[in-house]
Amino acid sequence: MKLSLRYLEHPVTADLSWAGRIETLDIAPAPPSAPWHDELELGFAKPIGQDTPFFERVRPHDRVTIVVSDSFRRTGIDRILPSMLSELTRRGVREEAVSFVLATGIHRAPTPEEQSRILGHAVYARFAERAFSHTPWDDSAMTYVGVTSRGTRVFVNRRVIECDRLFLTGTVVLHYFAGFGGGRKSLLPGVSAAETISQNHSLNLHPSENRLNPDVRIGVLDGNPVAEDMREGASFVPVEGIINTVLDKQGEIARVFVGDREAAHRAAAAYAYDCYAVSWPERADLVIAAAGPVRNFVQAHKALYNAHLAMKPGGRILFVAACPEGLGGESFTKWIRLGDRAAVFTALRRHSEINGQTALSTLEKAPAAVFVTEMTKADVELLGARKAPSLQAALDILRAELPPDPIVCVMPRAEYTVPVLPSPA
Repeated sequence: MKLSLRYLEHPVTADLSWAGRIETLDIAPAPPSAPWHDELELGFAKPIGQDTPFFERVRPHDRVTIVVSDSFRRTGIDRILPSMLSELTRRGVREEAVSFVLATGIHRAPTPEEQSRILGHAVYARFAERAFSHTPWDDSAMTYVGVTSRGTRVFVNRRVIECDRLFLTGTVVLHYFAGFGGGRKSLLPGVSAAETISQNHSLNLHPSENRLNPDVRIGVLDGNPVAEDMREGASFVPVEGIINTVLDKQGEIARVFVGDREAAHRAAAAYAYDCYAVSWPERADLVIAAAGPVRNFVQAHKALYNAHLAMKPGGRILFVAACPEGLGGESFTKWIRLGDRAAVFTALRRHSEINGQTALSTLEKAPAAVFVTEMTKADVELLGARKAPSLQAALDILRAELPPDPIVCVMPRAEYTVPVLPSPA
């Protein structure tokens, strides 16, 4: 077999004829549905979990804020915003009264070019002066809205409070500790203070042992303390409604979910699970995982997490992740430099941070991997992994470490595909 995967803008190939068995683990084809633009129009008229049309409560004098995702995730929202803006205009809202907040969480702010892609070039041309990136470390930009039952003090960007109508947009995928993206995640962590994000993400740790909390699971909302705390914290912010997409395996909009923050998100999550969670009967000796067009390792980690789920204990991962921006900044690098999981746990007990938890997961999984990447050899070794100069070179390294006739699992979209293995007997 000739293995072919996409890397940056080009396919890369290698010989895999020596494998015993090769299986492909990929996103399921999107179930048939109405065209997404028809579903969007229907959602405006009959939103999920709401008794009146989606824009019914909007008044001509209202100040409207729309939260959109940052540059680290593809959502398709740029195709939906023109319809949203047309509806607001029809309700009499002045263009000058509409603004956007880019939900960065603790990621870097999008560049102007990235903002143009996020909003769509025509929308950005009209709203560039009213598109604001969230600044999680700027206390003066935050408003306190309450404390959750788990003790998370919730501070959010004041722009989402100081408006008359707030709409959330985003996309729903399975997420390794939030359960699912989208919905409440646009608020927490999306536009929350760094302190709030840290407190919420600390629930990822076991309360008394140096291990991750087993209740914090991918594709799980109920009983997941991180997800439940997010939902409670987000409930402190009045929201008019959400528009969440689910993308197909080509990255195009498969479906659109419009309506109540909780009900519409639950519906989108159920559909996303059917698309992205793929039944997988047996772990593989070698998992070949492509992370997609991610720009740094922090974002690529999600694909490494999913690949590790498909790997046998003692197996290997060939990780294809360009990451042209490197590890993802000093906020992650400082954690990975601690060098071992025990040291990271100790530091996280003093001050929890999502990048520390990503470092924990990386230090567990990366030693099994050989990377094909634009990252430096030093950065890859800091993660605990090895770097190869090409796809073929990586396979040559790994072949010598595998049993005869190995089972190989190829994950061409590992950033989205979540293996679901049979429960232990």
